[in-house]
Amino acid sequence: MSKALEILMDEHRAIERVLGSLDTFAEGLDEIADPRPALRDYGRFFREFADRCHHAKEEDRLFVEMERHGFPREQGPIAVMLNDHVEGRAHVGGIAKMGEGSGPLSEQERAKVRYHVRSYVPLLLAHIMKEDSVLYPMAGQALPASVMAALDREFEENERLAIGAGTHEELHRLAERLIANYPPADAVAAGSSCFGCSAHAEEVER
Repeated sequence: MSKALEILMDEHRAIERVLGSLDTFAEGLDEIADPRPALRDYGRFFREFADRCHHAKEEDRLFVEMERHGFPREQGPIAVMLNDHVEGRAHVGGIAKMGEGSGPLSEQERAKVRYHVRSYVPLLLAHIMKEDSVLYPMAGQALPASVMAALDREFEENERLAIGAGTHEELHRLAERLIANYPPADAVAAGSSCFGCSAHAEEVER
């Protein structure tokens, strides 16, 4: 497997762990005195890491190359992935919005949090499974070695160009804090302390 696809799959493992944490958070929402700071943190993680770091690699580079090599954008697997991205952004926006302001959440706000979390978590988990088991293998087979080599280089440079120096590591720390405060119920998801992209693993404080 190419380095580019390995990076995307490593990011999936990171996103899965924070999804598990978000699920734990939502399950215990009534017991949390002030959930707004955590909602802001989850919103930031999924907007900046899952979307600007991970989805941007797919939408701006991988999917573009797949389209150039015969995969239509308007139907088939790329269209499904893009639709998932759009739906996911709406739920993340709803989660982040509930983190705005101050004071306890109203019952209506708590209901909105639960709706967005219970929609977003299974959506993104299924999305990840489709990419890992279907889309990425298809890309690995269809794209020429020269294209994959270019993606390898570009993906390793992506965080510096897309979100700025140091932000990637800051998001790592944010994720680990969320996971520590609201541990995922899944023992596998909760077990590893190695978070994020393999290209940056040596930079992460363990």
